[in-house]
Amino acid sequence: MATQTLKDRNHSIIGYIETRSDGTHVGKDKNHSIKGYYDPKQDVTKDKNHSIVGRGNLLSSLITSL
Repeated sequence: MATQTLKDRNHSIIGYIETRSDGTHVGKDKNHSIKGYYDPKQDVTKDKNHSIVGRGNLLSSLITSL
């Protein structure tokens, strides 16, 4: 599992995006709470309750807006 760290312009950590072995991306806030999922096979981003929020990878926006 690979992890990408998201930082703001002051280099403070705002969240993480983990890539699972099946290709699914999991967006987490700085406290490691899950904020959403991105399925590249379906090209759909879902919130933590698995409700669709949009097409494409919107995890960065989802993490920073919640």
